[in-house]
Amino acid sequence: MAAMAPGGSGSGGGVNPFLSDSDEDDDEVAATEERRAVLRLGAGSGLDPGSAGSLSPQDPVALGSSARPGLPGEASAAAVALGGTGETPARLSIDAIAAQLLRDQYLLTALELHTELLESGRELPRLRDYFSNPGNFERQSGTPPGMGAPGVPGAAGVGGAGGREPSTTSGGGQLNRAGSISTLDSLDFARYSDDGNRETDEKVAVLEFELRKAKETIQALRANLTKAAEHEVPLQERKNYKSSPEIQEPIKPLEKRALNFLVNEFLLKNNYKLTSITFSDENDDQDFELWDDVGLNIPKPPDLLQLYRDFGNHQVTGKDLVDVASGVEEDELEALTPIISNLPPTLETPQPAENSMLVQKLEDKISLLNSEKWSLMEQIRRLKSEMDFLKNEHFAIPAVCDSVQPSLDQLPHKDSEDSGQHPDVNSSDKGKNTDIHLSISDETDSTIPKENSPNSFPRREREGMPPSSPSSKNTVHFDKPNRKLSPAFHQALLSFCRMSADSRLGYEVSRIADSEKSVMLMLGRCLPHIVPNVLLAKREELIPLILCTACLHPEPKERDQLLHILFNLIKRPDDEQRQMILTGCVAFARHVGPTRVEAELLPQCWEQINHKYPERRLLVAESCGALAPYLPKEIRSSLVLSMLQQMLMEDKADLVREAVIKSLGIIMGYIDDPDKYHQGFELLLSALGDPSERVVSATHQVFLPAYAAWTTELGNLQSHLILTLLNKIEKLLREGEHGLDEHKLHMYLSALQSLIPSLFALVLQNAPFSSKAKLHGEVPQIEVTRFPRPMSPLQDVSTIIGSREQLAVLLQLYDYQLEQEGTTGWESLLWVVNQLLPQLIEIVGKINVTSTACVHEFSRFFWRLCRTFGKIFTNTKVKPQFQEILRLSEENIDSSAGNGVLTKATVPIYATGVLTCYIQEEDRKLLVGFLEDVMTLLSLSHAPLDSLKASFVELGANPAYHELLLTVLWYGVVHTSALVRCTAARMFELLVKGVNETLVAQRVVPALITLSSDPEISVRIATIPAFGTIMETVIQRELLERVKMQLASFLEDPQYQDQHSLHTEIIKTFGRVGPNAEPRFRDEFVIPHLHKLALVNNLQIVDSKRLDIATHLFEAYSALSCCFISEDLMVNHFLPGLRCLRTDMEHLSPEHELNVNCCKLSE
Repeated sequence: MAAMAPGGSGSGGGVNPFLSDSDEDDDEVAATEERRAVLRLGAGSGLDPGSAGSLSPQDPVALGSSARPGLPGEASAAAVALGGTGETPARLSIDAIAAQLLRDQYLLTALELHTELLESGRELPRLRDYFSNPGNFERQSGTPPGMGAPGVPGAAGVGGAGGREPSTTSGGGQLNRAGSISTLDSLDFARYSDDGNRETDEKVAVLEFELRKAKETIQALRANLTKAAEHEVPLQERKNYKSSPEIQEPIKPLEKRALNFLVNEFLLKNNYKLTSITFSDENDDQDFELWDDVGLNIPKPPDLLQLYRDFGNHQVTGKDLVDVASGVEEDELEALTPIISNLPPTLETPQPAENSMLVQKLEDKISLLNSEKWSLMEQIRRLKSEMDFLKNEHFAIPAVCDSVQPSLDQLPHKDSEDSGQHPDVNSSDKGKNTDIHLSISDETDSTIPKENSPNSFPRREREGMPPSSPSSKNTVHFDKPNRKLSPAFHQALLSFCRMSADSRLGYEVSRIADSEKSVMLMLGRCLPHIVPNVLLAKREELIPLILCTACLHPEPKERDQLLHILFNLIKRPDDEQRQMILTGCVAFARHVGPTRVEAELLPQCWEQINHKYPERRLLVAESCGALAPYLPKEIRSSLVLSMLQQMLMEDKADLVREAVIKSLGIIMGYIDDPDKYHQGFELLLSALGDPSERVVSATHQVFLPAYAAWTTELGNLQSHLILTLLNKIEKLLREGEHGLDEHKLHMYLSALQSLIPSLFALVLQNAPFSSKAKLHGEVPQIEVTRFPRPMSPLQDVSTIIGSREQLAVLLQLYDYQLEQEGTTGWESLLWVVNQLLPQLIEIVGKINVTSTACVHEFSRFFWRLCRTFGKIFTNTKVKPQFQEILRLSEENIDSSAGNGVLTKATVPIYATGVLTCYIQEEDRKLLVGFLEDVMTLLSLSHAPLDSLKASFVELGANPAYHELLLTVLWYGVVHTSALVRCTAARMFELLVKGVNETLVAQRVVPALITLSSDPEISVRIATIPAFGTIMETVIQRELLERVKMQLASFLEDPQYQDQHSLHTEIIKTFGRVGPNAEPRFRDEFVIPHLHKLALVNNLQIVDSKRLDIATHLFEAYSALSCCFISEDLMVNHFLPGLRCLRTDMEHLSPEHELNVNCCKLSE
C-alpha cells in the first residue's frame, strides 16, 4: 500500500480496493466525484519513483486509469495528481493504479491490467485477491452504500458525505455477478478430467449451480433497475422540486408501472371489466397479472382502497423520529472549512453553476448535521437525567447501559438529505417509528434494549407500556467493574464488537420481545420476509406461525396481509397441503369467532374464486365448506351460497366442482332459511346433470343426503322433493315415445334411489311407536344384511336416525307394528303405500321392455326400496300390488292378444327387483313359480317373449340364479304344450352365454338334445339357435362334437330335406356364429354345408322359398367373407357356393347380383 501523504484528510488514510463508492445517494455531487478521486489519489498515494513496479506517466494504462476522458480540466487534474507542478511527473506504482481502478469500479480495465501482469510474470497480489474472490461479484446485504465505518473518526471524508470512503462491510454490493462466470480460483479442474464415470452427475450439479446463480442475477438486476429508476430525474430538476415543495416531482417509470398495476387491480375487483380491458390495451407493455413485471424488488403494496383508508394513519412528528445514523463531531465540522477552502482550482471553479451548487450543497449539509447533533445531545441529556433519578431511587443500572448512551454520538453516519426523510430501516413496517429505544422497567433494575436504536422511547410511549413482562419478572444484575475508565473509553472498547445494527434483520435480532404483543408484532414484521425464502415443499411448516400471528396480531392490516400470505403460501398446493391450510383456517375460525371469519377469511376466498390455477380454486371451494359452521347464518345462506353457486356453474375443472358440491352439502346441513329451499333444489338438479361422474358421485354421497335432511325438517320430502322427481320421470316417458332420454331417466331415478334411506328414516321417526323407542336393557342386534350397503355414511339409516342402538329399537317396534297392529294412523307409511308405490308401478308399465338399461335401473330401485323397508313390508305391501296388476292365472289368457301387462317391463322389474330381495327357500320358490307362469301364459297366448327374455337377461347376469333359471327351463322342456317347450328351447340361447361349461354339459346340452327329438318339428327347429350359441362360446371338444353331430343330423336326415324353416334357421345361425366359432368347426362344417345348401337352393321350384334361402345365404356369406379362409376351402367350397348364390340372385333379385360379385372379387 502506498504511503500516506502528510496532511491528507482522514478519509484518505487508506484505500480499500474491494469496495465501491458508486453507491452514493448524493446525486447532486455526482459530477465532481471523478475529480475527488483524483484529489484523493494525489493526496493519499505517495510517489515512489524507484518502485520496481512503476510505469511511465505516458503509459496508456496509467493515464487511462487515473483520468476519465471528457471531463473539463482533466489536464490540470492529472497534473495535480502527478505532483501538482509543471515538471516531469513522477512514476506511479502499479499497486496504486490498481487500487484506483478498483475504487472507481473500472473492473474491465483492472482485469486487462491483471491479465497483462500475469502474462509478463509480475502478478499483483491486490488484483489476484480481488478477482479470485467470488464475493466481490455478488450483491451483499451489509452496510447500505454510503455508510461510514463505525467508530472511525472523519468517516465522512472530504466534502461531508460526498467524499467519504465506503465502509468495510459494504462489500462491492452494486456489482452483480453473472451466474455462469467462474473465477480463476473457483474453477474445478477435476470436472474437466478424462474420468467420465461421474460426468452426468457433475453436469447436473453444474447446471443446478448455474440455474441458482441465474436466479440470483435476475433478482440483483431487478434491484439495479429499481435503483436506476429512482435516480432518473435530472439533478437540476430535483433541486428545483426540493426548493419549491409546491411543485410536484414528475412520476418515475417504475412508480407509473406500480400505480398502473394497482389501478387495474382496483378496476377488476369492482367489476369495471371493460374499463380494465381498455386500460390494459393502453398499457400493452405491461403484464397486469404478474406483480414482478413491475420491476420492483419489493413486496406488493396493499390495494388502492387500503391505501386510501390508511392515508391519515401515518402522521409522524419531528420529535418522534430523528436520523440516528448521522453524527458529526465539532472538530470534524471545523476541519471541513479549510478543506473546502483549499480545494484545487480545478474543483473550485470548473464552471460557475457547478461551483455555486457545490458550495450551497455543502452549507446545507453542515446546517443539517448541526441540527441533528443538537437534537441528539438533547436526548442524551434527558436520558442522563432519567438515569440519575433512577440511581437516586436505588436502582442498579448495568454497565452495558452506561456504555450504550455515549454511543449516540459515535454511530455511523448515513446521509438522507436526498430523500428529505429519515431513514426507514424496515420497509415492511409501513411508516412506523423505527427508532431504537431504551425502556427501563418500573419493577426491575435492568435496562433492556427494546429496539435496535440508541434513542429511547418517547415518554408517552414508555408510560403506556405494561409495568412488567415475562422476561423481566426476575431482577437481573450485572457486575460493574471496579475501574476508573471513562465511559467514552468503554464505548470505544465495545465498538470493536462486530454487531449488525443497520439492516432490517439486525434490527429485529437486536430486539427481544418482552410480551405476547411484542412477539406478535415481531412475527407480523418478519413472516412476510421469511415466506418467500422457504422452499415450496416445506412452506406448510409456516402455517402454525402465520395463523397464530394472524389470530393475535392487534393490527387489522397486518392480519389481512398474513391471511393473504396463507392463501398464497403455495403456488399450487397439493391435497395434503390444502388439508393443512384448511385445518389452520378452522382453528383460526374457532379462535376468533364468526365476525372476524367473515371480515378476514372470506375476502381471501373471494379474491381467489377465479384464480388461474385449479388447485387454488379448489382451496377456495373446500374452505367454504370447512368454514360454514363458524360463519354468521346470514352469510352462510347468502354470500357463501352464491360463491359456491357461481363456481358450480362457471368452473371447468371437475375437481373444483366436486369440492363445490361437497361444500354445498355442508352448507345444506347448516342453512336455516326456508326461502333458500328452491335455490337448493335448482343446485341439486344442476349437480345431478353435471357431465362429470366425480361431481355426480359427490352429489349422491354428500349434497343429496344433506339436502334431503333439510327437506325432511321442512316437511317437503314426500310432498315436494320425491313427487317432483317422479313427475319429471313421467314427463320424460311421455315425451320419449320416439326416443327416450335414458341419461335423464337415470339421473332422476338414481336421485330417487339415494332418497330411500331418508324416506325410511322419516317413516320411523313419524311412526306411532316413535315415542316408545327408549334405550333400556339389552339392545337387539341388527343383521349385517338388513340394509343395502350405503354409498356414503350420510345414506346410512343409523346415521340419519342418530345411532345404531336407537335404530335397532325402532326396527323392532316397526316389524311388530306391521305384523300386529297395521298402518292405521301412520301417515308417512300410508303415503308410501297408497301414493308412491302405485305411481311407481304405473311408471314401470310405461317404459320400453327392450331397454335393458331402464329395466336394470328400475330393478335396482325396487330392490333397494324393498330391502330398506324390510321383508314384512315387501310381502304385505309391495308384492300384493304387483300381483294384483299381473293377475297370473290361465283364466286370463287371451289367445289372440295375450295378457297385455305381461308383455311390459312390469314382469322383469317385479321378478328381478322385488322377488330377488330375499333368498330364502320360499322366496326362490316364489320366483321360480312366477317365471314358469309367465313363460306358460306368454307361450299359450302367442304373445311376444320380450318381457321373459328381459327377465332372463337381468337374472342371468348373476351366477347365483343360473341353477334357478335352468330349473324354470326344465319345467318348460317337460311341459305338455309344444308352445311352452318351444319357448323353453329359445330361452336356452340367452342362458348359454353366461353359464359355465360344467352346467352347459350337465344341464343345457341334455335338455337341448331332448328337445331336438321332440315330436313337434317347431320345437326341434327352436333348438338350433341354442346349439349355435354353444358352438360359439364353448371350447370343450366333447361338447362341440355332440353339437356338431346334432346339427349334422338336421342337415343330412332325409326327413328334413323339405323343411324350409329348418334350413332358414340353420343358415341364419351359421351366419351369426360362424365368424366367432372355432376355426376347425367353421372350415370343416359350416362353409361346406353352406355350399350344399346353395346347390340345393338352385333346384328350388318355389321362387319365394328360393329367394328367402338366397337372401339368408347372402347374409351368411357376407359375414364369413371377413374370416381367414384357406385356398383349398376357397376353391372347393366358398367360391362355388357364391356362384350358386349368384345364379339365384340373377334369376330372383338382380339388384343383389352386384353385391354377390363384390364378395367374389374380395375373395
